[in-house]
Amino acid sequence: YLYKHLILFSPSVEEFGGSLNVQALVEFIDDGGNILAVASSSVGDVIRELANECGFEIDEEGSAVIDHLNYDVSDEGKHTTIVADPATLLDAPTVIGTKNIPPILFKGVGIVSDQENPLVLEVLTASSTAYSYSPDNKVTEYPHAVGKNTLLISALQARNNARVVFCGSLDFFSDKFFTSPVQKAHGGKRFETSGNKQLATALSQWVFKEKGVLRAQTIKHHRKGENSPPDAYTIMDDVVYSIEVEIFKDGKWETFDASDLQLEFVRIDPFVRTKLVKKGKKYVADFRVPDVYGVYQFKVDYNRVGYTHLYTTTQVSVRPLQHTQYERFILSAYPYYLSAFSMMLGVFLLSCVFLHHKDSPKAKAD
Repeated sequence: YLYKHLILFSPSVEEFGGSLNVQALVEFIDDGGNILAVASSSVGDVIRELANECGFEIDEEGSAVIDHLNYDVSDEGKHTTIVADPATLLDAPTVIGTKNIPPILFKGVGIVSDQENPLVLEVLTASSTAYSYSPDNKVTEYPHAVGKNTLLISALQARNNARVVFCGSLDFFSDKFFTSPVQKAHGGKRFETSGNKQLATALSQWVFKEKGVLRAQTIKHHRKGENSPPDAYTIMDDVVYSIEVEIFKDGKWETFDASDLQLEFVRIDPFVRTKLVKKGKKYVADFRVPDVYGVYQFKVDYNRVGYTHLYTTTQVSVRPLQHTQYERFILSAYPYYLSAFSMMLGVFLLSCVFLHHKDSPKAKAD
């Protein structure tokens, strides 16, 4: 690809033309590409199908998120220009920046996520009084999305670390909403500008991998007291493992600061799981190899919301002790040693008595 990121701000388009279609967009994501897409009340089939491929379902055409309690004073009477509370944002500063921003203006369609999809991120949810329905029609059936199940902004980080963001409002990214004052129609504090610009900036930085990207560098392992890795470890060896983890921040790679990094020493199942402690630029762990030989892996598997999945493994062999490495005398075997030597001594004494003892001859009777 000549590009790594794609912005789709054409929610009502029915087809892009040429070779660009939903299948091509899905392949782009599978190859690690990132997409920022928006929908609206007039969403087309292309955006809807792409959302379905990513685990989201956009409400029907002509519908909008309606909130009769949390709408802005600038609303035209349909209660579709809603005021979203920053407290409903995803608890992930890497994705949304900070929650300490003014309320967010939203005018668009609702999104529903697949609750069984562990890769989905519910970035911004509607209030409990909101629902998604056609504002021009009476509510005659249960709405497609109700309350906090209604997503205003959703995201996905695939297993290959590709990122996708869906926003149900094109107006969310408009200059009008960026600079518009915010105040709920039923009273409340007035804010001179909305929090749309801060949130849009943070989201775009995240989806375009300007934030939250991790990488592993300089992985080393060796016996304690040595500097180079051996051809194979021996059971009960004391091992030192170190790794450098960096994060992409402000256009450059910096040392990543975390307190929850763990190392696993795995042979099918983890035999050792220990904490990696930061020492300077490195994270270090030392442990004793289990008393079970085989083929093992040093594994670091770090998966946190908003960060790329950090996964690295190093395979090593663990052999049993050589004959010359066993202890000459084992302390727990001393009773058996004693019984063996006592038996030998008893046989020797019995032999001496048996060989040197002679019965006195009996006198011949007349």
